[in-house]
Amino acid sequence: MCDYSLHNVTSRPAKVDDKLISAKFSTSVTRGFAAVGEPNVAVCLLPGTEVAFENEVEYEHGRSVFRNRKLAEKVARFRQVEKDKPDVHHDALEFPNGEIVLVNNLCEGQHVTVLQMPASQRAVNDAVGQKQGFFID
Repeated sequence: MCDYSLHNVTSRPAKVDDKLISAKFSTSVTRGFAAVGEPNVAVCLLPGTEVAFENEVEYEHGRSVFRNRKLAEKVARFRQVEKDKPDVHHDALEFPNGEIVLVNNLCEGQHVTVLQMPASQRAVNDAVGQKQGFFID
């Protein structure tokens, strides 16, 4: 899925082994993932997709004295949050420590590899669970 404000950006679905980079797109205020070498194409992840970061994850945290924070994590599972609110960012990453970070808050330029796509039924279950306000694992 790609966040609501990326609908005006050219996009394609993610594939296993895709090399991605966190990016801000010129036609949107929203950040997302672009394929390395395709900076103007948003790569959309399905809920349940697992990704690995090249380095510790860095993200903006607006309420902190130091705006940017680092997580001592390198793997995450893509999910969507607050689907009942139409005008907020939904795309997020859930980390093994339980922390959830909006994709829009990721600092630009971080390299990510798609490790695993969800099985078809699992993607359906995740989508249903997220709509009901919980995450199915």
